[in-house]
Amino acid sequence: MFPGASEYGVDIAVDDAAVEDLLEVTPADVDAPPALTFSRNVFVPLTTACRYTCTYCTYFDPPGQASLLSLEEIREICQRGADAGCTEALFTFGDDPDERYTEIHAQLEEWGHDSIHEYLREACEVALEEGLLPHANPGDQTREQLAEVADVNASMGVMLETTAEVRAHGGPRSKEPGQRLRTIENAGKLDVAFTTGILVGIGESWRDRAESLLAIRELHDRYDHIQEVIVQPVVDNERWSEGSPDLATMRHVTAMARVALPEEVSVQVPPNLARAEELIDCGVDDLGGVSPVTDDHINPEYEWPALRELEEIAASAELPLGERLPVYERFLPADLRTDGFDGVAADGTAYANDGRDPNVDREWISPTIREALEADDEAGERYRRVLRQEPDE
Repeated sequence: MFPGASEYGVDIAVDDAAVEDLLEVTPADVDAPPALTFSRNVFVPLTTACRYTCTYCTYFDPPGQASLLSLEEIREICQRGADAGCTEALFTFGDDPDERYTEIHAQLEEWGHDSIHEYLREACEVALEEGLLPHANPGDQTREQLAEVADVNASMGVMLETTAEVRAHGGPRSKEPGQRLRTIENAGKLDVAFTTGILVGIGESWRDRAESLLAIRELHDRYDHIQEVIVQPVVDNERWSEGSPDLATMRHVTAMARVALPEEVSVQVPPNLARAEELIDCGVDDLGGVSPVTDDHINPEYEWPALRELEEIAASAELPLGERLPVYERFLPADLRTDGFDGVAADGTAYANDGRDPNVDREWISPTIREALEADDEAGERYRRVLRQEPDE
């Protein structure tokens, strides 16, 4: 059992023999993928308030300095993204601002909102109005918090980071692995297509890395809801000066991820933080969300690569590069998938665990997202063009 898992009601453990087997994996044990994908997005940092104070994170601002984007600012960002051909609005913010962020809570109250999640819902509705599919990454979530915004998101996510208790998470407001695992499980119970990942180099051991990947696999086996797993190195910044994992480490852990996860789950590396061209042969098949109009607000010192650079990465591996939506095609209902879809359609296996009827098809996308994908407008046609892998106009 992982630290804090039982406290948060997550019944999960991994087999020691599976951990040992995964630790033996090397890059020579995996094959390069048949193709690479990426998502064209805008990065919308809803708020920089966070109840955690992780020592490697430059995203959060202390109380009195934290910001909260207005709906007008969100609309302007989304408009620029839609004009640039984006399909995804990536909403990020620090985990639920705690009682120290009095100004953030006061601003939310002034705007008529009781919580940041209620405000996130309105922000996602703005993105949909402007022609972008929301993908929210709001940190630890209770089932009720996820349910409040799931239907206005094409997919959601949270980085597990690690199942270990590490010093980099330390302090009076430390991240707990149990909370992260609970969030990933909650997403599965609510039929939310989900992105997660591990953070490499924050003080975790090799065994911790193996256990983290196998914990993700275990939750995916229950709910069939993980669409991609990010293998992300920690990088030096104004708050972190303890170094980044070297290339050999990244190659090894990326290969472990590919072996640990089923074929239908993509392995992603962020091309602005990792040497993606050196990791493709280790099983990487996705380069994540890349923005032509906004910064990486979590890692502002590391610029997104241009589309031309992504094409060069793919060309160096002699692989085709395709754009994708923030929700993978396997989560779309059959009538929305393309004729050429040859993947594994998501259906799930955990009905006995949570009371779902195995004879009822699961709806991975809500009527709201379906309406956006089917819309007879410029945004709907853009989404369908990406699905069909047709060149952007």
